[in-house]
This record gives sequence, structure tokens and C-alpha cells, in this order.
Amino acid sequence: MLKFESVSRVYDDGTRAVDNVSLHIKPGEFCVLLGPSGAGKSTLMNMVNGIVEPSSGTVKLGGLPLNKKNRTTIQRHVGMIHQQLHLVPRLSVLHNVLSGLLPDVGLWRSLIKSFSFADQRRACELLDAVGMEEKHLFRRASALSGGQQQRVAIARAFISKPEVVLADEPVASLDPAMSRSVLDSLKTAAKHHGVTVICTLHQLDYALEFADRIIALRKGEIFFDGHPDELNVATQTELYELAHPQSGPAEQVAA
Repeated sequence: MLKFESVSRVYDDGTRAVDNVSLHIKPGEFCVLLGPSGAGKSTLMNMVNGIVEPSSGTVKLGGLPLNKKNRTTIQRHVGMIHQQLHLVPRLSVLHNVLSGLLPDVGLWRSLIKSFSFADQRRACELLDAVGMEEKHLFRRASALSGGQQQRVAIARAFISKPEVVLADEPVASLDPAMSRSVLDSLKTAAKHHGVTVICTLHQLDYALEFADRIIALRKGEIFFDGHPDELNVATQTELYELAHPQSGPAEQVAA
């Protein structure tokens, strides 16, 4: 179980990005963090992989507190799908996925592409599971579409058999049809492998469609935490207006 216990993060300029947040996230949950830019979504998520340290409170994974002593150990159990993907353009699809094993196999073996048959087979299986056909295995990442690159990033996040996968705005640059396809691939992979996913999104409709649990933030504080079916129209409207401040009041939000 992933736990945030009275966690806050205050930056040097006085900005309180996360304010006294407590959460218990169950194994296998697909959690979506919702809220406008600056709400604290990325800060909260980045506390899990040690990129951001809490100013106060503790974050625990499987009972192990995330601190300097345990950071490397915990990071081995956390996969990451970055908004900018961070694929290596000149590497093949297959070797981009295998690069997710770098903490386990070491830099030298990764550079000379010395991966076991079992690792290569697992990479192929993960790529197949997210809809990447065999013909794409040895294409360079730079030759792929945005949606294909995102699928490669998903496969890479799962290659190290993580307990938790963090997805930072994974469909920010994709059209609606491709966004739904990618989110479906992510959720299917998570369910198949029993992995907890924490996914930051701006789009309320995607959260309602895919999340097991929605955690909505505003100015670093949680103002909704529950199943999508529990999100009433008033809260949906507030979330929409926070995410679209230039649009004016929302007259109608899909239930």
C-alpha cells in the first residue's frame, strides 16, 4: 500500500504546493489526480519516486518510508511515464523498452544492449499487450507517431515489474480517440500486472471514464477523493471551471 501521511511541500519562495495531504492508495488502484495547473498534482506524484521531498510528513510504499536512505530501493519499485516521454530517438522500440531495466542491469550492459532472452521476451510481450505489432520492434522511436511513442513509454514503465506506475499527463498531446486508446492500454496493463497507477490529468471526462478513484486537488489541498460515481454535478462543474478558467462558468457538465 502507498501512504501519504500528513504530507506538505513548501518551496523556497514560500509556495505551498501540497498542504497536509493524507492518502492511502490500495494495490491495483487506478487513481487519477485532477486539478488545474499549480494544484499540486505533479508535486504529490513526484514525492513517490523521490524527485520531490516532503517538507513535512512521510510517504511510504509497502511500509517503507521514502527517505534518502530508502530512496534507491523504493525507486526500483516505481515505474514512470513522463509527459515528455524521454524515449531515446535513435534507439529501436525494443531497446527503448529494455532501457527501463537500467537500474537492474547497469549502465554498461544497457549501452552494449546486453539483455537476457527472458528480458527481451518480456519486452516483446509488453509491447504486444499495448498494441505495438511485431513489425515495429526495430523501428527507431523517432519514426513513430505520438500515440505509438506513448505505448512504448507504457511498456517501458512496466518492464521492471514495478508496484506503482506514475503517469504524468500521459495523453496531453494526443487527440481524443488516441487518448482513450492509450489510457485503455495503460489501465489494461495495470490490471493484468496488478500494478497501482497514479495518473495526472486535466481532462475530467477521461477521469470519469477510466479512474477507479479520483483525487481532486485545489491549491495543494484535496477537495474530493472517491469513486467517479460519487462525483456530483456541482463538484464536476467546479473541476471543469478550474481547468478552464478562461471559458467562464460551465452551463452543463456531463454526468
